[in-house]
Amino acid sequence: MQQIIFFFIRNKNFLLFLLLFAVSFALTVNSHSYHRNKYLTSANFFSGTIYNWKSNVIGYFSLKERNELLAEENQRLRTELSKISEGVFPMTIDSTVVPGKFRYYPAKVINNSYSKTKNYLTLRKRKTDTIEADMGVISSKGIIGITNKVSRKYASVQSILNTNSSINAKLKKSFHFGSLEWDTKNPNETKLIDIPRQAPVVVGDTIVTGGKSTIFPAGILIGTIKEFNLANNKDYYDVTVKLFNDMTNLHHVYIIENVEKEIILDIENIDNDAE
Repeated sequence: MQQIIFFFIRNKNFLLFLLLFAVSFALTVNSHSYHRNKYLTSANFFSGTIYNWKSNVIGYFSLKERNELLAEENQRLRTELSKISEGVFPMTIDSTVVPGKFRYYPAKVINNSYSKTKNYLTLRKRKTDTIEADMGVISSKGIIGITNKVSRKYASVQSILNTNSSINAKLKKSFHFGSLEWDTKNPNETKLIDIPRQAPVVVGDTIVTGGKSTIFPAGILIGTIKEFNLANNKDYYDVTVKLFNDMTNLHHVYIIENVEKEIILDIENIDNDAE
Protein backbone atom coordinates (compact mmCIF):
# COMPACT_ATOMS: atom_id res chain seq x y z
CA MET A 1 0.00 0.00 0.00
CA GLN A 2 2.84 2.37 0.91
CA GLN A 3 4.52 1.66 -2.44
CA ILE A 4 1.33 2.60 -4.27
CA ILE A 5 1.17 5.90 -2.40
CA PHE A 6 4.84 6.60 -3.22
CA PHE A 7 4.13 5.80 -6.88
CA PHE A 8 1.35 8.42 -7.06
CA ILE A 9 3.55 10.97 -5.25
CA ARG A 10 6.51 10.40 -7.58
CA ASN A 11 4.36 10.55 -10.74
CA LYS A 12 1.80 13.11 -9.67
CA ASN A 13 2.75 15.57 -12.43
CA PHE A 14 2.48 12.95 -15.16
CA LEU A 15 -0.80 11.59 -13.81
CA LEU A 16 -2.20 15.11 -13.57
CA PHE A 17 -1.19 15.66 -17.20
CA LEU A 18 -3.03 12.51 -18.30
CA LEU A 19 -6.16 13.53 -16.40
CA LEU A 20 -6.18 17.04 -17.90
CA PHE A 21 -5.49 15.64 -21.37
CA ALA A 22 -8.44 13.24 -21.11
CA VAL A 23 -10.76 16.03 -19.92
CA SER A 24 -9.64 18.40 -22.69
CA PHE A 25 -10.00 15.68 -25.32
CA ALA A 26 -13.55 14.91 -24.19
CA LEU A 27 -14.48 18.61 -24.20
CA THR A 28 -12.99 19.06 -27.68
CA VAL A 29 -14.89 16.11 -29.15
CA ASN A 30 -18.21 17.14 -27.59
CA SER A 31 -17.96 20.85 -28.45
CA HIS A 32 -16.76 20.67 -32.06
CA SER A 33 -18.77 18.82 -34.70
CA TYR A 34 -15.70 18.32 -36.90
CA HIS A 35 -13.72 16.56 -34.17
CA ARG A 36 -16.78 14.62 -33.07
CA ASN A 37 -17.40 13.38 -36.61
CA LYS A 38 -13.75 12.42 -36.99
CA TYR A 39 -13.88 10.53 -33.74
CA LEU A 40 -17.09 8.72 -34.65
CA THR A 41 -15.74 7.90 -38.10
CA SER A 42 -12.65 6.37 -36.54
CA ALA A 43 -14.76 4.47 -34.03
CA ASN A 44 -17.08 3.18 -36.76
CA PHE A 45 -14.11 2.13 -38.84
CA PHE A 46 -12.66 0.27 -35.88
CA SER A 47 -16.01 -1.39 -35.12
CA GLY A 48 -16.45 -2.33 -38.76
CA THR A 49 -13.01 -3.90 -38.78
CA ILE A 50 -13.86 -5.91 -35.67
CA TYR A 51 -17.21 -7.08 -37.14
CA ASN A 52 -15.52 -8.04 -40.40
CA TRP A 53 -12.84 -9.96 -38.51
CA LYS A 54 -15.53 -11.70 -36.45
CA SER A 55 -17.44 -12.62 -39.62
CA ASN A 56 -14.28 -14.02 -41.19
CA VAL A 57 -13.52 -16.10 -38.10
CA ILE A 58 -17.06 -17.50 -37.97
CA GLY A 59 -16.94 -18.15 -41.70
CA TYR A 60 -13.64 -19.97 -41.33
CA PHE A 61 -14.96 -22.33 -38.67
CA SER A 62 -18.11 -23.04 -40.73
CA LEU A 63 -16.07 -23.96 -43.81
CA LYS A 64 -16.09 -27.63 -42.88
CA GLU A 65 -19.89 -27.74 -42.82
CA ARG A 66 -20.16 -25.85 -46.12
CA ASN A 67 -17.57 -28.05 -47.78
CA GLU A 68 -19.55 -31.10 -46.69
CA LEU A 69 -22.67 -29.66 -48.33
CA LEU A 70 -20.74 -28.97 -51.53
CA ALA A 71 -19.37 -32.49 -51.50
CA GLU A 72 -22.90 -33.90 -51.11
CA GLU A 73 -24.13 -31.79 -54.00
CA ASN A 74 -21.22 -32.74 -56.25
CA GLN A 75 -21.78 -36.41 -55.49
CA ARG A 76 -25.48 -36.11 -56.33
CA LEU A 77 -24.76 -34.27 -59.58
CA ARG A 78 -22.18 -36.83 -60.64
CA THR A 79 -24.65 -39.63 -59.93
CA GLU A 80 -27.38 -38.09 -62.05
CA LEU A 81 -24.95 -37.17 -64.84
CA SER A 82 -23.77 -40.77 -64.93
CA LYS A 83 -27.40 -41.88 -65.39
CA ILE A 84 -27.74 -39.51 -68.34
CA SER A 85 -24.50 -40.66 -69.97
CA GLU A 86 -25.64 -44.29 -69.63
CA GLY A 87 -29.03 -43.54 -71.14
CA VAL A 88 -30.92 -44.10 -67.89
CA PHE A 89 -33.74 -41.57 -67.36
CA PRO A 90 -35.79 -42.55 -64.29
CA MET A 91 -39.15 -40.86 -63.88
CA THR A 92 -38.00 -39.29 -60.60
CA ILE A 93 -34.74 -37.86 -61.93
CA ASP A 94 -33.64 -34.69 -60.16
CA SER A 95 -34.49 -31.78 -62.47
CA THR A 96 -31.54 -29.65 -61.35
CA VAL A 97 -29.24 -31.48 -63.76
CA VAL A 98 -31.53 -31.86 -66.78
CA PRO A 99 -30.49 -29.38 -69.49
CA GLY A 100 -32.84 -27.37 -71.68
CA LYS A 101 -35.95 -25.91 -70.13
CA PHE A 102 -34.42 -24.53 -66.92
CA ARG A 103 -31.37 -22.41 -66.09
CA TYR A 104 -29.82 -22.09 -62.65
CA TYR A 105 -28.13 -18.97 -61.25
CA PRO A 106 -26.07 -19.00 -58.03
CA ALA A 107 -26.80 -16.49 -55.25
CA LYS A 108 -25.83 -15.93 -51.62
CA VAL A 109 -28.23 -15.51 -48.68
CA ILE A 110 -27.42 -12.27 -46.83
CA ASN A 111 -30.58 -12.04 -44.73
CA ASN A 112 -33.10 -14.65 -43.65
CA SER A 113 -36.18 -14.44 -41.41
CA TYR A 114 -37.90 -17.58 -40.13
CA SER A 115 -39.71 -16.64 -36.89
CA LYS A 116 -42.51 -14.49 -38.35
CA THR A 117 -45.76 -15.48 -40.05
CA LYS A 118 -44.57 -14.02 -43.36
CA ASN A 119 -40.86 -14.69 -43.79
CA TYR A 120 -38.51 -13.48 -46.51
CA LEU A 121 -34.89 -13.88 -47.56
CA THR A 122 -32.57 -11.39 -49.22
CA LEU A 123 -30.11 -12.70 -51.81
CA ARG A 124 -27.03 -11.14 -53.36
CA LYS A 125 -26.86 -12.18 -56.99
CA ARG A 126 -24.62 -11.54 -59.97
CA LYS A 127 -25.38 -8.29 -61.80
CA THR A 128 -25.44 -10.02 -65.18
CA ASP A 129 -28.02 -12.68 -64.28
CA THR A 130 -31.51 -12.10 -65.69
CA ILE A 131 -33.46 -12.65 -62.49
CA GLU A 132 -37.14 -11.68 -62.30
CA ALA A 133 -40.02 -12.00 -59.86
CA ASP A 134 -41.74 -15.40 -59.60
CA MET A 135 -38.65 -17.56 -60.04
CA GLY A 136 -38.04 -20.60 -57.87
CA VAL A 137 -35.20 -20.66 -55.33
CA ILE A 138 -33.58 -23.88 -54.11
CA SER A 139 -30.45 -25.08 -52.35
CA SER A 140 -28.52 -28.31 -52.78
CA LYS A 141 -30.96 -29.90 -50.30
CA GLY A 142 -34.26 -28.66 -51.67
CA ILE A 143 -36.83 -25.93 -52.08
CA ILE A 144 -36.56 -22.52 -50.35
CA GLY A 145 -39.03 -20.07 -51.89
CA ILE A 146 -39.97 -17.80 -54.80
CA THR A 147 -38.41 -14.48 -55.84
CA ASN A 148 -40.54 -11.49 -54.93
CA LYS A 149 -38.69 -8.27 -55.81
CA VAL A 150 -35.47 -7.93 -57.79
CA SER A 151 -32.87 -5.19 -58.25
CA ARG A 152 -29.58 -5.19 -60.14
CA LYS A 153 -27.60 -6.82 -57.32
CA TYR A 154 -30.21 -8.17 -54.90
CA ALA A 155 -33.39 -10.22 -54.81
CA SER A 156 -36.10 -10.59 -52.18
CA VAL A 157 -37.52 -14.09 -51.78
CA GLN A 158 -40.84 -15.15 -50.28
CA SER A 159 -39.84 -18.09 -48.12
CA ILE A 160 -41.84 -21.32 -47.98
CA LEU A 161 -42.15 -20.27 -44.32
CA ASN A 162 -44.75 -17.69 -45.33
CA THR A 163 -48.50 -17.98 -44.82
CA ASN A 164 -49.01 -16.60 -48.35
CA SER A 165 -46.94 -19.41 -49.85
CA SER A 166 -48.71 -22.28 -51.60
CA ILE A 167 -46.59 -24.57 -53.78
CA ASN A 168 -47.65 -27.56 -55.83
CA ALA A 169 -46.07 -30.71 -54.36
CA LYS A 170 -46.52 -34.47 -54.65
CA LEU A 171 -45.67 -37.83 -53.14
CA LYS A 172 -42.56 -39.02 -54.94
CA LYS A 173 -43.67 -42.65 -55.09
CA SER A 174 -47.31 -42.31 -56.10
CA PHE A 175 -47.55 -38.89 -57.81
CA HIS A 176 -50.58 -37.81 -55.76
CA PHE A 177 -50.61 -34.00 -55.66
CA GLY A 178 -51.33 -31.45 -52.95
CA SER A 179 -50.39 -27.94 -51.80
CA LEU A 180 -47.38 -27.16 -49.61
CA GLU A 181 -48.23 -24.53 -46.97
CA TRP A 182 -46.87 -23.33 -43.62
CA ASP A 183 -48.74 -23.36 -40.32
CA THR A 184 -46.17 -21.08 -38.54
CA LYS A 185 -45.34 -23.70 -35.86
CA ASN A 186 -41.87 -24.95 -36.80
CA PRO A 187 -39.36 -23.38 -39.24
CA ASN A 188 -38.16 -26.82 -40.32
CA GLU A 189 -41.61 -28.28 -41.03
CA THR A 190 -44.44 -27.49 -43.46
CA LYS A 191 -47.88 -28.91 -44.21
CA LEU A 192 -48.92 -30.77 -47.35
CA ILE A 193 -52.69 -30.53 -47.67
CA ASP A 194 -55.35 -31.90 -50.05
CA ILE A 195 -53.72 -35.32 -50.48
CA PRO A 196 -56.63 -37.72 -51.25
CA ARG A 197 -57.27 -40.47 -48.73
CA GLN A 198 -56.70 -43.19 -51.32
CA ALA A 199 -53.06 -42.08 -51.64
CA PRO A 200 -50.53 -44.50 -50.08
CA VAL A 201 -49.16 -42.09 -47.48
CA VAL A 202 -46.28 -43.57 -45.45
CA VAL A 203 -44.12 -41.95 -42.77
CA GLY A 204 -40.61 -41.41 -44.13
CA ASP A 205 -41.63 -41.16 -47.80
CA THR A 206 -40.20 -38.28 -49.83
CA ILE A 207 -42.13 -35.18 -50.94
CA VAL A 208 -41.02 -33.33 -54.10
CA THR A 209 -42.28 -30.47 -56.25
CA GLY A 210 -45.15 -31.38 -58.55
CA GLY A 211 -44.11 -29.37 -61.60
CA LYS A 212 -47.65 -28.09 -62.21
CA SER A 213 -46.46 -24.50 -62.57
CA THR A 214 -43.88 -22.49 -64.51
CA ILE A 215 -41.85 -21.79 -61.35
CA PHE A 216 -40.39 -25.11 -60.15
CA PRO A 217 -39.45 -28.16 -62.21
CA ALA A 218 -40.97 -31.44 -61.11
CA GLY A 219 -38.90 -33.53 -58.73
CA ILE A 220 -37.15 -30.86 -56.65
CA LEU A 221 -36.67 -32.24 -53.14
CA ILE A 222 -38.79 -30.83 -50.30
CA GLY A 223 -38.70 -33.22 -47.34
CA THR A 224 -40.05 -36.43 -45.83
CA ILE A 225 -43.38 -37.32 -44.24
CA LYS A 226 -43.18 -36.96 -40.45
CA GLU A 227 -46.83 -37.68 -39.63
CA PHE A 228 -50.28 -37.47 -41.20
CA ASN A 229 -53.98 -37.56 -40.35
CA LEU A 230 -57.31 -37.18 -42.09
CA ALA A 231 -58.56 -33.62 -42.35
CA ASN A 232 -61.95 -32.57 -40.99
CA ASN A 233 -63.74 -33.48 -44.21
CA LYS A 234 -62.27 -37.03 -43.95
CA ASP A 235 -61.51 -37.16 -47.68
CA TYR A 236 -58.02 -35.64 -47.63
CA TYR A 237 -54.88 -36.01 -45.55
CA ASP A 238 -53.04 -33.26 -43.73
CA VAL A 239 -49.38 -34.27 -43.92
CA THR A 240 -46.57 -32.84 -41.80
CA VAL A 241 -43.39 -32.60 -43.88
CA LYS A 242 -39.95 -32.46 -42.28
CA LEU A 243 -37.88 -30.28 -44.62
CA PHE A 244 -34.53 -31.42 -46.00
CA ASN A 245 -33.31 -27.83 -45.66
CA ASP A 246 -32.49 -26.29 -42.31
CA MET A 247 -34.38 -23.07 -43.01
CA THR A 248 -32.59 -21.32 -40.13
CA ASN A 249 -29.14 -21.93 -41.64
CA LEU A 250 -28.99 -21.06 -45.35
CA HIS A 251 -25.97 -19.82 -47.28
CA HIS A 252 -25.69 -20.59 -51.01
CA VAL A 253 -28.75 -21.05 -53.21
CA TYR A 254 -29.81 -21.31 -56.85
CA ILE A 255 -32.43 -19.21 -58.65
CA ILE A 256 -34.32 -21.12 -61.34
CA GLU A 257 -35.28 -19.57 -64.68
CA ASN A 258 -37.87 -21.33 -66.82
CA VAL A 259 -36.80 -20.29 -70.32
CA GLU A 260 -40.16 -21.43 -71.76
CA LYS A 261 -42.25 -19.58 -69.17
CA GLU A 262 -43.57 -16.86 -71.49
CA ILE A 263 -44.49 -19.38 -74.19
CA ILE A 264 -46.42 -21.50 -71.67
CA LEU A 265 -48.23 -18.49 -70.20
CA ASP A 266 -49.16 -17.22 -73.68
CA ILE A 267 -50.67 -20.60 -74.58
CA GLU A 268 -52.58 -20.76 -71.29
CA ASN A 269 -53.91 -17.23 -71.83
CA ILE A 270 -55.14 -18.19 -75.30
CA ASP A 271 -56.93 -21.21 -73.83
CA ASN A 272 -58.51 -19.07 -71.11
CA ASP A 273 -59.67 -16.49 -73.67
CA ALA A 274 -61.21 -19.26 -75.79
CA GLU A 275 -63.38 -20.30 -72.87
